[in-house]
Amino acid sequence: MPAEADALSRLLGTRGLRYALLTNPGGELLGSAGHVPDDTSFVKAAQAVAQSLVATVGGQELKDLMLDLAGGPVLLTPQEGNLLVVGFDDVGNLGRVRFAVRREIGKLKN
Repeated sequence: MPAEADALSRLLGTRGLRYALLTNPGGELLGSAGHVPDDTSFVKAAQAVAQSLVATVGGQELKDLMLDLAGGPVLLTPQEGNLLVVGFDDVGNLGRVRFAVRREIGKLKN
């Protein structure tokens, strides 16, 4: 998984980005970089919310889901069945973070 680790580490070069992690559909951690919070239980809850939203809107593809949590905003981006989760410092940096995720997500392919 060196390519995935490199891509996750490169994401940390984005201003304001605190951590990046990749989970499988079951919520198991596949890789991480940065200062990942001790409690990542929000990831499974966010996956459930995302699945519910997709079902509600007729199965349209979900591109991203942003949560503004007390510990800082988090962007969740599906990636071939897995989920890329990046935490960052301020909602104002969302555009920069999304650009970095789009640039690196192709390097996370299974």
